Amino acid sequence: MGFAGSYDESMGRPPLNLRSTNVRLPEGLGERIDKLVGTKRRAGFIREVLEREVERMEKEQGKA
Repeated sequence: MGFAGSYDESMGRPPLNLRSTNVRLPEGLGERIDKLVGTKRRAGFIREVLEREVERMEKEQGKA
C-alpha cells in the first residue's frame, strides 16, 4: 500500500517523491561522509552530489 494516492494533508509531511535504492560504498567512505556532514545528513548529501554529477555529465554529453 503506497502513499501516492492516499495522502491526506492532516496526516503530516507529504510524500517526498523519492525512490529507495541500495548503494554499496567502498569501506570507509560512509564514515568520511559522516565526518563532513553528520550521520543524519548522509543520504541527503549523496542525493545532492549524485544530482549534480548527473547534470554535469548530461551537459558534457550535450556538447559532444
